[in-house]
Amino acid sequence: MTASAQVLCDVCPKFCRLREGQTGFCRARSNIGGTIVPNNYGQCTSIALDPIEKKPLARFYPGSFILSYGSYGCDLRCPYCLNHEISMARRVIPTRKITPESLCDLAVDLSHREPGNLGVAFTYNEPLICWEFIRDTSQLLHEAGLKSVAVTNGGITRKYADLVLPHIDALNIDLKGFSDDFYRIVKGEFETVKDFIGNAVHYGCHVELTTLIIPTVNDSPQLMEKEAEWIASLSPDIALHLSRFFPRYKWNDFPITSAETIFELRDIAKKHLRHVYCGNL
Repeated sequence: MTASAQVLCDVCPKFCRLREGQTGFCRARSNIGGTIVPNNYGQCTSIALDPIEKKPLARFYPGSFILSYGSYGCDLRCPYCLNHEISMARRVIPTRKITPESLCDLAVDLSHREPGNLGVAFTYNEPLICWEFIRDTSQLLHEAGLKSVAVTNGGITRKYADLVLPHIDALNIDLKGFSDDFYRIVKGEFETVKDFIGNAVHYGCHVELTTLIIPTVNDSPQLMEKEAEWIASLSPDIALHLSRFFPRYKWNDFPITSAETIFELRDIAKKHLRHVYCGNL
């Protein structure tokens, strides 16, 4: 293979074609020797023991704690990203190397101490761009009797979703907005996310969804009606979290979402869904 030859990365719908040494849009996968590899495999930027409700997961072992692990990189460019320091970062960001074995060992050790530990939640950046690390660690967690959780934007192609979803027990998936127009803002692909959500339900994963409600952008009652109807077509038992927006990152001049708007959209969603939660109030 010549130095100018390109290799396709098909993990997300960006379908980056990368030359030798080049890194994709996600800033975490590169062409090394003609193979697409995850540079962020086991490169930890953040680790903490969190309440499971912080993911947020309201209906998956409520009251428990879970070890949260994050790396760097993301396949979206949300202009309001809460964790942009790591999600938008490259390999130059300080990291601590951790193997699937050592992460699992830490999770097991914490499970024997107060307040306990349910397993590992892959979160903070977009974890599925390094689906290999989730798969490898999750297999060990399951052997140890622990759980695997992913907090994700769901922007992974079906090929790789089929490889990783069988190893994940629960997900909170960001359904950023319910339109192609909104996904163009965040540089994502709406149909891929919907397909991933449906696929996660098909595999029997515990699925909860989060939509951050942003004034004038994705806060219309009509969109919420469509979103809730679609979720209910998968299962009316899927929990939906409606989160209040506060200005951050590049969208620091947007208004704060009113509590009244959240409550109005909650009432619309509850016509179709059994479990709707309001966040950031």
